Formats: sequence, structure tokens, C-alpha cells
Amino acid sequence: MIRKFLHRVFSRTPTAPVSASRSSSTEVHVISRKQHGITRDHINPCALKVTSGLQEAGYSAFVVGGAARDLLLGLEPKDYDVATNATPEEVRAVFRRSRIIGRRFRLVHVMCGAETVEVSTFRGSTSVDDDDGVMDRTHADEHGRLLRDNVFGSQEEDAKRRDFTVNALFFDPVKEEIWDYLNGYDDIKAKRLRIIGDPLRRYREDPVRMLRAVRLAAKLDMQIDTDTAAPIGDLAHLLQNVPPSRLFDEMLKLLLSGYALACVVDLRTRGLHHGLLPMLDIILEQPLGERFISLALKKTDERVHQEKPVSPGFLFAALLWHEVLAAWNIRQTAGEKLMPALHQAMSDVLAVQNKKLAIPRRYDAIMQEIWTMQPRFIGRSGRRPFRLLEHPRFRAAYDFMLLRCESGEVDMELGKWWEAFQRASSDERAAMLLKDETQKKRRKSRGRHKPIADEPVNTDSSSADMVK
Repeated sequence: MIRKFLHRVFSRTPTAPVSASRSSSTEVHVISRKQHGITRDHINPCALKVTSGLQEAGYSAFVVGGAARDLLLGLEPKDYDVATNATPEEVRAVFRRSRIIGRRFRLVHVMCGAETVEVSTFRGSTSVDDDDGVMDRTHADEHGRLLRDNVFGSQEEDAKRRDFTVNALFFDPVKEEIWDYLNGYDDIKAKRLRIIGDPLRRYREDPVRMLRAVRLAAKLDMQIDTDTAAPIGDLAHLLQNVPPSRLFDEMLKLLLSGYALACVVDLRTRGLHHGLLPMLDIILEQPLGERFISLALKKTDERVHQEKPVSPGFLFAALLWHEVLAAWNIRQTAGEKLMPALHQAMSDVLAVQNKKLAIPRRYDAIMQEIWTMQPRFIGRSGRRPFRLLEHPRFRAAYDFMLLRCESGEVDMELGKWWEAFQRASSDERAAMLLKDETQKKRRKSRGRHKPIADEPVNTDSSSADMVK
């Protein structure tokens, strides 16, 4: 055992990352436990095992990023990341139950029972400028977005390449110290979200940071620093250069943060909404659509805070519904039949949306089923209500219909009827059914986009992952 330890210490190659040191071009502030109040007992046992194990092997190791930030804010971290000056191979040698992942920048997943802690080697900053101040096109595109940023570096460099100062703190659970290179500790105490470095350059390097600023400010109840916020409106167009799949991932985090309503309002205020979701371009300008969207986001936030699962498919169905409804009405006005017009409207909206925000196809099926079932709620005679109750997506479509009722889009009486119908006995349900003549009158009075429809819909249960 001693021989292996000595071999690791003395056989390190010159390509290994620079060791963490308090001597650097930026003065590091070491904050003691007496000042910050965080002890090793506050962190996850697996994270403590990883950091202490690396330190015992002669390396530096810290809990970093969101976990260190949340501990200082009195929040419970959802996961723990560890940063070290050990290479991935050296980390792998310390922990038997671990594996190296990634290609562009290798990470190590260390397993402790059912838990996993992600370990990264300190990363260096890849400058987009050469010595003459000219942009290096091998590292960035024509807009300044970094294309290659995967080199090892020192602890100070690792701090500086992070996005916001509150995410650049290093907590050493062994010594119970916080290392702060960029005054992130003071920003946390001041409830201030401040980007690291020049905002213009940092947003150009990664435009997604603008969305992240909005999400973190709402989630952490912080104010975005004036200099950090200033360029956002002017650089919003850079989001068009971000790969749609990555944009979707960041938007999904925002919408499932528990503060989606506040985030969407802030997105609109700062001019970041254009092009992300069509509904944010158009629907928020319409009173009926704005109420529908606000209700959907509010209920999503409530479910997140109650730690209840949320279906992204349901959420995006709500966000895009009024786009579908508008396209559907246009086609019916042009003389197309009810259900063919609806199916074509859905296809058109999703085609436009997927060019901007790559919603995975597994959600498309959920969204389309929810939308297609909406006209069927009008049909309350014969066997139609019974067949609708048996649909595997009924609960999702029913909740969606209730949102339409609450927003004023359809009569609340429809929602109350279906609520009573679900609770009623067999005899009571038979008595509740509407006569065909009454149903025809209701069809005419409710307009062309709300008639009875009994066309078959996709009932493929493989896509039925809507949480009831």
C-alpha cells in the first residue's frame, strides 16, 4: 500500500495539472469554518469519502460548484461535484469503484453504494485571443462562442473559467475551509449574481449563460449584477447559434426549476424569449393565452416544490397549445375538415419549433395525443365518454382540459361535468349522458374548433409516460 502511494506521488508526468496552491496571480481568500459555519457533517458521505480519499493519496480535492454554493445558502444540494489536481487516471487508481467517462473532457464517476460523485480535474481557460488581441478561430466561431475548452489547468484557472462567482467556490471538507478566488462568498451574502470576467466576452463564449443567469437569479432569489445584466438584451440573438439540443436542455432546466413563471417573465423582460418558444413571441401578448400559460407554469412550479414529478411532454403541450389552436382555426376557416386540420396544424407548429428548440421526438407523441383528445371532451353522448375514460393518456388530457377551463378558453361547466362523470356510478353516468340533439346544439354554439370528434387517436402505450 505504501509502495503504491509513493509510486503515485513520485511518478507524476509533466503533463499533469498544476497543483493547487495558495500562491497565484489572484489572491485566494481562505474562509474558516468559524466564519462560514459549514462542517464536514453537512455534506454527503460519498462526497466526503472522495475528497478525503484523494487528499490521503496526496492530491488536492474540494467540493465545488452548486453544492458549495447551496450549502452556504442553507439549501440541500441535489448532487455533489468534486474538483482535484489529480488526472482522471490518478483518480481512477485511488478508487476501485470508479470509471472514466467523456471524450472531450474526461471525468471520473466514483460510486459509493447507490450514490455517484463526479470528479473533474482542474480545468484551464482557453483564451479566444492571441497575444495581439486577435480572436483565435481554432478555439471560437465567428461570434466568439468557444468550440474547444477542454484543457487541464490550475485551481485558480478552474475558478476563473466557471460562469458566475457564486459557482466558483471550493469547499475543503477535511479542513472545513472555503477557498474563494473571486469574492463569490461576498456575492452570496449580498444575494448578487455576478458573471466572472468581461460579460460581453463570456456571453459570446457561451450564450447559454444568459439563460442560466435568469434561471439562477430566480432559483437563488438573487439580483443579477448591473454589469452582468447590461449586455443581455443586445446579445440575445446569439442564442440562435447554440445547437438546438443544448438549448432544449437549458430551457428544460429553467422550466423545471420550480421558478418557471418568474423565469419566463424575466426572459420576456430581457428580450431573451424571441425564437426559443413561439408561444413566448406571440401568446404572452394575448390576454387569454397569457393566462393559460401562467396557469400552466404556476401549477408546474407547485408540483416541483411539492417534489411531485412533472411531465415535460405535458408542459410543452401547454406552452405550444395556442400556436396549434391558431393554426387549426386558420385551416378550418379555409374549409378543411376538423381533425385533418388539427393534425396538420400540430405538424406545422412542431416543425417550426424543432428548428429553434429541439424537443425530443419522445415528447412529440405525448403532446399530439393530449392535443388530439381535446375535441373529444365535447362529446358527452353514447359510448364516447366511456371510450375516452379508457384512453391511457386520459388523465393528462383531462388536466389539460381543466387548464383551458380555468383560463376561460372553454366553459367551466365542461370541466365540472367530466369531474362528476369520473366519480359517478354506472347508473349515474348513464343518466348524465347528453342526448344527441342537445349535443348538436352545443356543437354549433361552441364554434368550429370545439366540435364533437370521435376519430381514433394514437393509443400507443409505449409513449405513455405522463405522470398522473
